[in-house]
Amino acid sequence: MNTEKRILITGAAGYIGHQLGNRLAKDHFVIGTDINRRDGLTFPLEVLDVRDPKLVLTLAEYRITHVVHLASVLQASPDRQRDFDIDVNGTRNVLEACVAAKVKHITVTSSGAAYGYHPDNPAWIDEDDPLRGNPEFAYSDHKRRVEELLARYRQEHPELAQLIFRPGTVLGAETRNQITGLFLAPRLLAIRGSNSPFVFIWDQDVVAAMEQGIRADKTGCYNMAGDGALTIREIAHRLDKPLLALPASVVKAGLQMAKWLGKPVSPEQINFLRYRPVLSNRRLKEEFGYRLQKTSAETFDYFVAQARQRGDL
Repeated sequence: MNTEKRILITGAAGYIGHQLGNRLAKDHFVIGTDINRRDGLTFPLEVLDVRDPKLVLTLAEYRITHVVHLASVLQASPDRQRDFDIDVNGTRNVLEACVAAKVKHITVTSSGAAYGYHPDNPAWIDEDDPLRGNPEFAYSDHKRRVEELLARYRQEHPELAQLIFRPGTVLGAETRNQITGLFLAPRLLAIRGSNSPFVFIWDQDVVAAMEQGIRADKTGCYNMAGDGALTIREIAHRLDKPLLALPASVVKAGLQMAKWLGKPVSPEQINFLRYRPVLSNRRLKEEFGYRLQKTSAETFDYFVAQARQRGDL
């Protein structure tokens, strides 16, 4: 085992975290933290909330040199303040602990959602484009706030090297989330007049790129997306499903009705389908040096094939 790097992963029982931990544990000391346990791990897991001030003691006890911060709220709950506390204050606790324990390197998964869902988004978003995560989307807003926190720490604590990834929609054989729920529905919803393009990244590309970055002590901010994008109409064709294209006013009215019924939605969330950020992967390939294994279309087709094999489609 290589003892030069001693790695702690937050959210290590999660979908990406357990895969990354098992790969890194082949050559390095790895320990994970999570609020849940998981079978099949090849590294020890400590049950610890990412907001717990005891995290610094864990970092010091195991002489951690590298932290991978994956813990976050992927699907918004009705309690927005709780989600904010986990995402933003949890990240602040991780950064404070890293500085106090003299950790050398941190890798953080942000999201393409940090750029926001806006009508004036560039056709292809570069890492230098502004982060304008929408306040009406908890996930998007919190990722923007996390990135602002990271930027401040880069200025105030340059001794803690940072590697930031901003993935598009992650898909793999076992992916289950709010977006895949849209694809598994009997018909797809679109906003009339909007192409609603998606960029996809294969989960194994995510894990491999993160592993490469940690092993090589890479720094910087990088979008994560396969080559190309698929419009909502192309996605419906690949799924062989009908596409229901509704006027924006009708969708807004439906969201308002759902809000009155107590659902955690708002009419402004129409922009989630209307103005999706389309991520350029040029820097990931040319500057970071990662060779993507699947394009956006190949990633989506792989997800569809696996879902059909399971009987989900």
